[in-house]
Amino acid sequence: MSQPAPSAPTLRALLSRADLGLRLAPGERPSAAIEQPIRWVHSSDLADPTPFLAEEMVILTTGTQFSGDEREQYEEYVRRLAHRGVVALGFGTEVARAGIPEALAQACEEHAVPLFEVPYRTPFIAVARAVAEAIAAAAYARRTWALSAQRAVALAALRRDGLGSAVSELSRQLGVWTGLFDSAGALVRASGALEGEIADRVQSECEVMLARGASAAGVVRVAERSVTLQTLGPGGSLRGVLAVATEGLDEEARSVVTAVVAMTGFALEQNEALARARGTLRAGVVRALLTGDTVLASEIADATWGGFPADPVVVGLTSAAPDALAAFLELRAGREQGSFFFGPDASGGIALVQSAAAPLALDDLAERFDVAIGLSEPTALASFAPALEEARIARDRGAGVVRFGDVASAGVLSTLSPDAASVARTVLLPIATHDETHGTAILDTLRVWLLHDARFDDAARALGVHRHTVRTRVRLAERLLDRDLQSFAARAEIWVALLAAR
Repeated sequence: MSQPAPSAPTLRALLSRADLGLRLAPGERPSAAIEQPIRWVHSSDLADPTPFLAEEMVILTTGTQFSGDEREQYEEYVRRLAHRGVVALGFGTEVARAGIPEALAQACEEHAVPLFEVPYRTPFIAVARAVAEAIAAAAYARRTWALSAQRAVALAALRRDGLGSAVSELSRQLGVWTGLFDSAGALVRASGALEGEIADRVQSECEVMLARGASAAGVVRVAERSVTLQTLGPGGSLRGVLAVATEGLDEEARSVVTAVVAMTGFALEQNEALARARGTLRAGVVRALLTGDTVLASEIADATWGGFPADPVVVGLTSAAPDALAAFLELRAGREQGSFFFGPDASGGIALVQSAAAPLALDDLAERFDVAIGLSEPTALASFAPALEEARIARDRGAGVVRFGDVASAGVLSTLSPDAASVARTVLLPIATHDETHGTAILDTLRVWLLHDARFDDAARALGVHRHTVRTRVRLAERLLDRDLQSFAARAEIWVALLAAR
């Protein structure tokens, strides 16, 4: 049920009051003008009352301001009223003169100002009171509707999908387009299509508001259309944006929107405890998977989130994640039950289990929430623990989305951490110091010698020196390093140090 049209009094409604006895002037034909709403009724016999008038008013006069029947005075009088936006003119007959002056009727016809007769027995105050009562009745009806609409939205919020149901009911009550954007700026619920430039502008503005992270409201206007935006949730932990097309909404309709925003914010605050409980339960499922108890983990997932995706799965792990990412994943998991699972990891990131056949689009997720995401090779859910370690190694290799298969193809040495470089430089420091102090090239000679599988002749040819020179330099390197480079293990360690230091 959409909002009822405003039932403000009109000239037609006023003329239909039999107790007032009002009637259109002789020769006056009903037109669309008599359907205009009336804001108020004012009586005046001033020659020019327009400085004291507002738009959508009805003027009542007895005509004492007119002298004679000169047409010009009537024409000028009505012209001013029409320019001021007066809805209609009521002429009280049998007070200053009998009947309605013909010149006045002609002027009203020319300027499309409806003219009606107020009989002598009907006091002007009765007409004003009738309009005042109608305005009060219309206002009461709108307030009653607003309370009814707020009640309907509140009941909708008690359904399983409370927030989405409330937004849908809001659209039904107002009869306008409404949309709900999640914490990532994606449109997750809408009462219909919002097309063209206005749709693009609304999407862009929602993303900007969410990126700022502060509670805010805004209006997007394109041509004759306008959409009001209001963030949901507390600043620093926004849960989404409510969008409502606002053209044609009066004060009562806007109060319903305000009530929905307030109710939604309160509901989100109340749901914080529930969200923490869900997070704790998800963390427990992750721990069960790590210990190999897939039966317990699957029972909980089946009863709560629609289960895990079928094997083979890909395990993911994010870097330290903001609360908004968990909120976004929770919303998505609610819509796509069983398609993926997520839960907090002890490292502060979020562990993901997704189908290898239908993986999530994680590149946009990593960019939107500024997190690194590592992905394991496809595996069975029972192998969650080693797959999570693969995801951890891939995640620590760089920004964005990194797959363990790509890391493995780069070789074992590519997995060396930044700490390895520091250790390597410390190990090689005696040689580097000797070269800098004495102008020697022991370090370069050692690198070339190891590169040629510790063969002195080959290294000498590569360096362009005598093989005894290479041998002497290697012996000096052994003394500086305090290592015997005749063993493979020692040479391998120094070779890794040389690679890491670079």
